Amino acid sequence: MANSAAEHWLRGPVEGIPALLQPAAHAFLQTKLEAHRYTNNFDENKLWKTPFGRASIGFHLQHITGVIDRMLTYAQQKQLSETQFKYLKKEGKANDEVTLAVLLINLDAKVNEALLYFETLNDADLTEFRPVGRKKLPSTWIGVLFHAAEHSQRHSGQLMVTVSALNN
Repeated sequence: MANSAAEHWLRGPVEGIPALLQPAAHAFLQTKLEAHRYTNNFDENKLWKTPFGRASIGFHLQHITGVIDRMLTYAQQKQLSETQFKYLKKEGKANDEVTLAVLLINLDAKVNEALLYFETLNDADLTEFRPVGRKKLPSTWIGVLFHAAEHSQRHSGQLMVTVSALNN
């Protein structure tokens, strides 16, 4: 039986996700959990503040969502759209119309989309080549998906530190 107090990687397999993608699924679920936990009762007036010249809470939430979106695109062997490039350019730009609630909803939706995508895959195909970016840099299917997951965790940690800095 899964312990809901434990980190996601200690809760057992995520149903429907191939075995080799379990660590990535756990990382995405942990990112989602931490984003909500760290921003609970966060003063929204500080959403775009950059303590010590570091990235804002708004940036981290936008960036996690954007990276997942972009890596899912590459996983499907597609190039980024103009909409995705516009989103990328807006990451971290202060915007009073973008609320914490909206950022969390967007992050949750993108994590859920990634997990649904994972369910369509199988372990046998995950070592297939996947080109990344305009230069078509070499990676694999699992490499692209794992990068999205580990990158989301990296920014989740930075989010925690930034929240702590802003709350002191």
